[in-house]
Amino acid sequence: MQIRIAGLVPESYVDGDGIRFAVFMQGCLRNCAGCHNPATHALDGGRLIDTDEIVSAIKKNPLLDGITLTGGEPLLQVEAANELARAAKSLGLNVWCYTGYTFEDLPLDAAPLIENVDVLIDGAFVESLRDLDLQFRGSRNQRVIDLNKTRVQNKIVLWSEIGG
Repeated sequence: MQIRIAGLVPESYVDGDGIRFAVFMQGCLRNCAGCHNPATHALDGGRLIDTDEIVSAIKKNPLLDGITLTGGEPLLQVEAANELARAAKSLGLNVWCYTGYTFEDLPLDAAPLIENVDVLIDGAFVESLRDLDLQFRGSRNQRVIDLNKTRVQNKIVLWSEIGG
């Protein structure tokens, strides 16, 4: 399956907990003021790549803890994002996903992907709420949600580095 990406970071230490393979997906309709990835906004930008090629690169690094789907907006390419998430899970890796949607307002077609995501960073970046001291997010409205605990407890549970 083809996916449009802005870029790949084979070993990221800032896009989630541990050593991560970050997939910067291309395309975002939000255009948040102050976004640190404005080059990912154009829907026709970046480049097309086969998801199998990304999975092959992921398999080459035995030190990875997981993958991170970021962007841009991963939910604009939800099927390709889910293919990567499923592949990561089959390799024993965890999956983090950034989205400008809030958990409560996720589109219905995102449900299969969300089932394969362990941690969701939700909410649009809000420049007036920017906080450089936050872990794994840029503004105070954004949440780092532990989806595994959320599914078990049937309520939003925030991820915590301690016991996270």
